[in-house]
Amino acid sequence: MAFNIAVAGKGGVGKTTFTGMLVSYLAEQGKGPILAVDADSNANLNEVLGEEVELTIGHIKEEVNHAEMDGKQLPPGMTKGDFLTLRLNQAVSEGKGYDLLVMGRSQGEGCYCFVNGLLKTQVGRLSENYNYVIMDNEAGMEHISRGTMGRMDILLLVSDCSRRGIQAVARIRDLAEELNLRIPVIKLIVNRAPNGELNEGTAEEIEKQGLDLLGVIPMDQQVFEYDAYGKPLVTLPEDSAARKAVREIIDKLEIK
Repeated sequence: MAFNIAVAGKGGVGKTTFTGMLVSYLAEQGKGPILAVDADSNANLNEVLGEEVELTIGHIKEEVNHAEMDGKQLPPGMTKGDFLTLRLNQAVSEGKGYDLLVMGRSQGEGCYCFVNGLLKTQVGRLSENYNYVIMDNEAGMEHISRGTMGRMDILLLVSDCSRRGIQAVARIRDLAEELNLRIPVIKLIVNRAPNGELNEGTAEEIEKQGLDLLGVIPMDQQVFEYDAYGKPLVTLPEDSAARKAVREIIDKLEIK
């Protein structure tokens, strides 16, 4: 059975960057096989990892929708369920020491319930083949409330230094407790801290919300430069302050 790690937080705080670095670091340490899951409809974990993605779960949903609307047959002798299983397996792409599954978005308006359901089913089906499943959750509480990952062994809450960011991850922690998810480890990571230090207001809010701070990642100009030029953030140099901090934080988790 896989060891499940979920990463969550509000949008724009760097949780996907952290997730990519987590996946890359564990792969480098030979912790595989690892399944990295981008559970965000606005997918970009593959860009952090430097991987091309040809097929997403959102694309598969569109294939099925178009076939049904146009009255076209699925491949001969195949039920809809068989076709979905085939395409979902094909959506798992191979990376450097890990596999990657991307939720992606479907076209047009409508609920993402079907796509979310497919993602949950596929993660559950695949998890027994991996040592670790690491999921980058969509901003907010959607996948936590839906139980997309199933059992979580570690929930990492990523925030910036803002009071709103800290309050947002506290609400995610509260939801997990209200849903009785019984997550053994829930930790806070604060990203983009000036000089790698928390100011008094941020520290006070963390204490007020009763969050367990695991570590702080400093603001790093190299991260902004790599992002601006479209370079995979997992290729940051060894002397990158952010890269060093992320690795120290992961080491604290003592993931076996």
